[in-house]
Amino acid sequence: MSQVNQNVQLLRYTPAPEETVSMAARLCYSSSTIDEIAQGVQKKDQAKYLERLIEMGHLSCIEHASFTFGIEGVSRSLLAQLTRHRLASFSVQSQRYVGKVSHDGETFDYIIPPSIQALGDAAVKRFQDQMSQMQEWYNQWVDALGGEGEHSFEDARFVLPNAAGTRIIMTMNARELHHFFSMRCCNRAQWEIRAMAWTMLEQVNRAAPHLFVGVGPGCLRGSCPEGKKSCGQAEAIRMRYQEMLKRIEADNHA
Repeated sequence: MSQVNQNVQLLRYTPAPEETVSMAARLCYSSSTIDEIAQGVQKKDQAKYLERLIEMGHLSCIEHASFTFGIEGVSRSLLAQLTRHRLASFSVQSQRYVGKVSHDGETFDYIIPPSIQALGDAAVKRFQDQMSQMQEWYNQWVDALGGEGEHSFEDARFVLPNAAGTRIIMTMNARELHHFFSMRCCNRAQWEIRAMAWTMLEQVNRAAPHLFVGVGPGCLRGSCPEGKKSCGQAEAIRMRYQEMLKRIEADNHA
């Protein structure tokens, strides 16, 4: 392997997530039985009810809907940022058990930042050569530490860079996703996790649009919460969001 690109997929989510959230919310204010609430929800369009629920900030009920993503072609640098989001579950490919020695000129998976790609072919080649050098150092340490297996890989991996690629399966509930998108879709978020967040935002909007109406960076709903640190591109971000919604609508009618 060598350079890899980001791939994010919504793998699974709570069945009928909008109905599930609606049932939870209606239960709080109803004397009806569980069966009566379930039947009533199934017969109604929940769109306006859910949008009003979210607008009022009654978000505990949306925790009942969870979304699981498969993520690959991302760096260990992104992983460090991602795990700051406490209310999520993560399973991460192990460098200890999935380590390998390469003798054929290939290197570990890695991500090249766009800023380096923008410097041109010579800069990209320099970066790739550095990754190859690190693979060579890694190989040398694996050999010095026994030659193979987890006992060799676990300490040899210390020479691998933040650019090293990884694979993740992550689950978040809808409420935590609201927070995640508000932070990571913002232009002030680091480029890699921002790209991942926008992909995730589009995918959950396809799966459960009424749970994510207007969800994204703070500037979608008003002035930029970053204040003096604002990127100054609120209008462009709003246009990007509207283009995403149009793309989803077009696909739904295709």
